[in-house]
Amino acid sequence: MMCWVSFVALMAADADWQPQVDQCIAQGEFARAEKIMKSLPKKVRRADAVRIDSLQTIMQRIRKDFNMTPEQGAKLIREREPQATDEQISAWKKGKKIEYMVIDGQEWWFRKSVRNLWLLADEFQERTGQDDEASYKERLRYLREAMRTPADPQGVRDWRRVNATFTLDVDADAVPAGETLRVWMPFPYQNLRQRRIQLDGGNRPVVMSEGSKHHTVYMEAVAEKGKPTHFEYSFSYEVGERHIAQDDLLALVRPYKTDSELYRRFTASEPRHIIITDEMRALARQIVGNETNPVLQASMIYKWISRAYPWAGAREYSTLANIPQYVLDNGHGDCGQVGLLYITLVRSLGIPARWESGWVINPGDEGWHDWAETYFEGVGWVPTDPSFGRGTMDSPLENYYISGLDLYRMASNEGVGDRLSPPKTYIRSETVDFQPGEVEWRGGNLYYDHWHSHLTVQGITPVSHLIK
Repeated sequence: MMCWVSFVALMAADADWQPQVDQCIAQGEFARAEKIMKSLPKKVRRADAVRIDSLQTIMQRIRKDFNMTPEQGAKLIREREPQATDEQISAWKKGKKIEYMVIDGQEWWFRKSVRNLWLLADEFQERTGQDDEASYKERLRYLREAMRTPADPQGVRDWRRVNATFTLDVDADAVPAGETLRVWMPFPYQNLRQRRIQLDGGNRPVVMSEGSKHHTVYMEAVAEKGKPTHFEYSFSYEVGERHIAQDDLLALVRPYKTDSELYRRFTASEPRHIIITDEMRALARQIVGNETNPVLQASMIYKWISRAYPWAGAREYSTLANIPQYVLDNGHGDCGQVGLLYITLVRSLGIPARWESGWVINPGDEGWHDWAETYFEGVGWVPTDPSFGRGTMDSPLENYYISGLDLYRMASNEGVGDRLSPPKTYIRSETVDFQPGEVEWRGGNLYYDHWHSHLTVQGITPVSHLIK
């Protein structure tokens, strides 16, 4: 159905024009969305300049994500699977194993769709399932070793000291010489599993974030002609492993204090991506059946997600209107997408849950990662990693990540979609999560193709003392 707009209505100064544009973008009618925004009165365009810039940027990002013609995609498939037929390719599209979008009447495939096909199509599952065996064995070895160490009063074991460096380099001439680059980069925060956090140095003056769910280091620098701009800082912190066995949770859990601020806050909707609808409540209830114990309900949701939704390379989060619904509609999700689905479903049952994310910090193999925390009365916040659950079903680790987290983490975000500190003017490259950093100048946001960043872990050493 074509998106429709009344230009007469939009001429009213108080008209909310964005829902019409959002509808057009969702339906792939980008030219019409642009026409709506260009037809706005001048005073509206001036007042809403940043909002218009953000919507235009979203369309640009969708085009970047969906940049492969069907002919190019079919050619890549046949390079790996020469016998693939047109009928098979059509079936994979119909079954949402190949993700595509029609933009202004032309079909475009998601840039990761061919790689994702080998993760999603039943024909290839046996081949790809072997890839994670070595990492699983290493994880199992570590966790068995960690579980033999004594826990502190909070149930945290195997404390280690992490020394790390974060770097971000903006390409030469990404902005005109003499312009100021504004840069935000991730930093760990204090929680039950992270402590004694300190900034050990940086190559520029640093401003630490205040009051944001995204914990950051902020720096500025003036761009020089023909030279990349380098940002760097070092930090250290202590991190531990925490796991609470399900039997212990069942013995400790108490009825929720439903009138508490914590309960109300973390069982409510949290736009844009944690939206509790009647459909979500019905799905959650269908998964848990007649079970009423929140510990067992949360476990059932976790296992259902882990079995039902395989990992696949994700679209840019900023281009998705409702991430949990996207997972349900498309049958797959990356770590953050299934994490948001888990949070939404357990909140739909009246179980408090919240987001946490940052980096996996295996030295030499550092990478972005997202997980969750679930609150049980009588216990407190318990870590939960639905994405890691996908690699541990039907194994000795099957129940570990339901209520545990290994120490190879650097948590820097305790929520999604918050304002950065200091405030950022333009739309973020990542509007939900925060891991690689953010960059802007007075002319707009700088997207990932103008800079690159990396976290390097120099060492993870045992801590011989515990805080009593």
